[in-house]
Amino acid sequence: MSSYLHTMLRVKNLDASLAFYRLLGMRELRRKDVPDGKYTLAFVGYDDNQNGQAEIELTYNWGEDAGYEVGTGFGHLAIGVPDVTATTEQVRAGGGKVTREPGPVKFGTTFIAFVEDPDGYKIELIQR
Repeated sequence: MSSYLHTMLRVKNLDASLAFYRLLGMRELRRKDVPDGKYTLAFVGYDDNQNGQAEIELTYNWGEDAGYEVGTGFGHLAIGVPDVTATTEQVRAGGGKVTREPGPVKFGTTFIAFVEDPDGYKIELIQR
């Protein structure tokens, strides 16, 4: 049986990224420092893959503090939350960037908002 494991995002400041994802209710699940490769992997999520929950792999390449370009092919991550408005306010209060205020999707009824992590990755919050 196949399963979706994780999405990898390169980050310029691991501590800032971890703090941001904690604002979304995620926790650091595990971390691996690879001195020979000069990078650190930190996996965040709500649960672990043993229970079928996908994770986000935050990859910090040591010394690459200038950051990376998000690119034109990447769209966004989507996270289901119980209260989009409350989560958006939590992100804002924690210093995060809100790029689309909470409200119904255009031409629909799904209640969403968009925020950005410290590296500019877009995250859609969807009311569950």
